[in-house]
Amino acid sequence: MDYGKNGNPKAAKDSHHPLDQPRRGAPKGDAAAAQKKAELLARMKAAAAARKTKD
Repeated sequence: MDYGKNGNPKAAKDSHHPLDQPRRGAPKGDAAAAQKKAELLARMKAAAAARKTKD
């Protein structure tokens, strides 16, 4: 009998850390992606402002 297959599944050992934060020693985010995101956000804000003035 395989006792390892019985019972509830075991949780990940490192599950108490949030997944969206970079871990210690991880490479830093690149500036190109941050710039691209900032441009997208600016376009979205401009579009939202244009819709508000249109209504």
